[in-house]
Amino acid sequence: MDQASPAEPEHPAPHRDWVTRRTATLALITFDVLAWVAGFMAAAWTRFEFDLTAGYAALVLASALVCAVVHTGINQLWLTVGGRHPVGSADEARCLAATVTLATAAMLASLLPMAARPVPATTPLLGGAVALLLMVAARTGYRHHRDRRDRPVPSASRTLVYGVDAASERLIRALLSDPRSRYLPVGLLEDNPDRWPLRLHGLRVLGGRADIQQVIRRTRATTVIFSMAGTDADLLRDVRSRTLETGAAFKVLPPVRELLERPVAVTDVRDLQLTDLLGRAHRAADLTVGGSGLAGRRVLVTGAGGSIGSELCRQIARYEPGELMMLDRDESALHALQMSLYGRALLDGPELILADIRDAEGIARIVAERRPDVVFHAAALKHLTLLQRHPGEAVKTNVLGTLNVLEACRDVARFVNISTDKAASPISVLGYSKRVTERLTAHHARALGAAFLSVRFGNVLSSRGSVLNAFRAQIEAGQPITVTHPDVTRYFMTVQEAVHLVLQAASIGRGGEALVLDMGAPVRIADVARRLAAEAPHPTEIVFTGLRPGEKLHEDLFGPGEADSRPLHPLISHVPVPALAPEELHALDPYADPEELVKRLDALCAPDRLGRGAPAPRVSPRPRALPG
Repeated sequence: MDQASPAEPEHPAPHRDWVTRRTATLALITFDVLAWVAGFMAAAWTRFEFDLTAGYAALVLASALVCAVVHTGINQLWLTVGGRHPVGSADEARCLAATVTLATAAMLASLLPMAARPVPATTPLLGGAVALLLMVAARTGYRHHRDRRDRPVPSASRTLVYGVDAASERLIRALLSDPRSRYLPVGLLEDNPDRWPLRLHGLRVLGGRADIQQVIRRTRATTVIFSMAGTDADLLRDVRSRTLETGAAFKVLPPVRELLERPVAVTDVRDLQLTDLLGRAHRAADLTVGGSGLAGRRVLVTGAGGSIGSELCRQIARYEPGELMMLDRDESALHALQMSLYGRALLDGPELILADIRDAEGIARIVAERRPDVVFHAAALKHLTLLQRHPGEAVKTNVLGTLNVLEACRDVARFVNISTDKAASPISVLGYSKRVTERLTAHHARALGAAFLSVRFGNVLSSRGSVLNAFRAQIEAGQPITVTHPDVTRYFMTVQEAVHLVLQAASIGRGGEALVLDMGAPVRIADVARRLAAEAPHPTEIVFTGLRPGEKLHEDLFGPGEADSRPLHPLISHVPVPALAPEELHALDPYADPEELVKRLDALCAPDRLGRGAPAPRVSPRPRALPG
């Protein structure tokens, strides 16, 4: 039986790309040679009043080829050393001008000493100028043709971009160079009259926000994209309202800093989120995060599967740590985290650690074996009302679990404890337990002489169990939105902002401190509920249920005796925390009567105890076991 002959092997994609680049390079070199020949011939032809003999033409041609060879050699050398610029770009034009100048200078240097010059000295000068003009013109034409070829298809949504800044310039370039883009820019909107004469990639400013309706009718635009760089929530809401009144769609481009310094892409354009309306996202970028303290270091994150812990892991991974260890007791959360980081979740890597911080011996063994340099402690129970009913669980996890981690990390260079604004003047079990962890962390900082510190921030928008998620779930279920009190306010942060603060603490925080972010003005929860209700697809009622035990009407950022001191960063306050020795927890029995246990927690946080700050004894080298 005849066998089918094997098919010819196809060239792999990298080989095809190499062939394409090689062909394009040869085409450019060929055109540059022709440009030199044309330039020299034109210069000589005009120099001799269009009467050029064949012999003299041969000399001119030889001179042009010599310049072309020198030009090509210099150009290839620069490409090897400095890299290649995009064809038709300003950078490439500057490089062409430099190589043509050097080639012309080399030719002049060889001609001027000669008594009998084969070509006049003016020929290289004029010929080089004409050759440069031809090279730039050809590349500009090529780029114009490529840009028109890559423009979005005519069926793309005609789009106005609000804002003339670096972010919108990058966005327009991305939109115009992607043939698959859903948006075709047709104009700009900008309130600042000083920017009205500006053009971005051929688009001009057609008016400000007061002209939105008129401009949309004139341009037949169906979408407005709002560039959010450095703006405020009031402006965002106003532009959005004016846009929606015309029936056009409203999209936003997050600040470039939120895109983590990667190029702006069409996929970055997204729908408006409530976090944008609250005006919180822009504050995160004002925190200058130094990743140098994490590069090459062994980093451990506890509670890595939670909202804060998972975002910590994602951002830490970008700073190329020596090893990133992610610890959590929730195997499903670790599965989701590995998937988000690596695009796979085989659960077979050493980076995932399944453990419970309540297990003192297990935590001690893990830390001893993995030897982290930096620890971010995010593992905790956080639901205020539930902990109010079960204070023993708060003691076992938040207090004694943190103590287990602290004592296991006695050889760690830097330890960052994640706290909460509820630890300032606490009145709830959650606040008590987190205030105690701040004091325990300060004790270890003093006893070990190490950079052990806490980070205190407010509610994290859209985290698991957050009020926003609860409101959305109620709307989707067709239920009323429940708010505790019409005047209750809370400080809100985006998860990116919270993690920025934590990473900043790792680089600038000092031992024994709690770092507090300037979170701006508190947000009225009822206003948040009303905005969500207005966005709901059906009429939604708002019901006020009254404050629950342990809840404050307004949160505090600083407790009694804590001053707002900002020595290192204008947005971060440094609060000294009085130490609390682990020996003072001996009466803290998690299995005691709940009311008695709450009183004992309160006593550990009482203001008259906070000012003592007596020197603490050294930490016991053995992990502490749970009492009882």
